[in-house]
Amino acid sequence: MTFTPTKIPDVILIAPRLFEDARGFFYEGYRRDVFAANGIPAEFVQDNYSKSAKGTVRGLHYQVPPKTQAKLIQVLRGAVFDVAVDLRRGSPTFGQWVGCTLSSANHHLLSIPTGFAHGFCAVEDETLVMYKVSDVYSPAHERGVLWSDPALGIEWPALDVTYQLSDRDRRYPLLKDAVLA
Repeated sequence: MTFTPTKIPDVILIAPRLFEDARGFFYEGYRRDVFAANGIPAEFVQDNYSKSAKGTVRGLHYQVPPKTQAKLIQVLRGAVFDVAVDLRRGSPTFGQWVGCTLSSANHHLLSIPTGFAHGFCAVEDETLVMYKVSDVYSPAHERGVLWSDPALGIEWPALDVTYQLSDRDRRYPLLKDAVLA
């Protein structure tokens, strides 16, 4: 596997080594010892799956202490533009975001540590995303930031469809009004 820090160094893009032949391919998507040796110490306790139509935006989601979640994102079918926003007060990259394309074609994974909001936009129909989290889902600790907050300036992909969001995601506050801890 290749581990490449993004412009926010704690968010790491992972490219697994593919073994391909006439039957298809094989790769290791996660190995705790290899991830820990490359600066990703999170232990994952829950897997989540979502299926999305093209133009679906999910996020920007996070959980507050004591139920913060590190995430490991990968796309099993289709493609997403995946985004992490630094919510760590005092961080030199607080309020900054990083985005990358994850797809079933490139097999890339994205490691997002605790202290970040996460979201994505499906750029293909029938996109299937799987992500591991380091703590269980807790509705009492769930929070969000508005995906289109102008202060964040996230450059979502231009698509030939209208963005689709849940009512909850449409109502999240701007970063300046969000509860971060």
